[in-house]
Amino acid sequence: MSSSVVTITDAEFETEVLRANKPVLIYFWASWCGPCQLMSPLVNSAATTYSDRLKVVKIEVDPNPVAVKQYQVEGVPAFRLLQGDKLLASAEGVISKDKLLSLLDSHLN
Repeated sequence: MSSSVVTITDAEFETEVLRANKPVLIYFWASWCGPCQLMSPLVNSAATTYSDRLKVVKIEVDPNPVAVKQYQVEGVPAFRLLQGDKLLASAEGVISKDKLLSLLDSHLN
């Protein structure tokens, strides 16, 4: 089982997220977004730490407007935690490692 972050597009969203067999953390980002560069190592770290019970995907906002609209992403970086099509948690902007981990812990226990 790979612990890496999977890069997806709108076209792959249903297969990779909605049909996943465990909760999925979606990381919305943009190439022009400075704060997104800061969050990338944290996202990779979460993917490794929780690889046994969480899938982590990243989706670039500009080429993928469907997911952005569907999950009401207003700014990047943004996070959405889904189980199937149910939204468990969301966060926008730069968040601390502690905040991300506690958000995940509260839903993955």
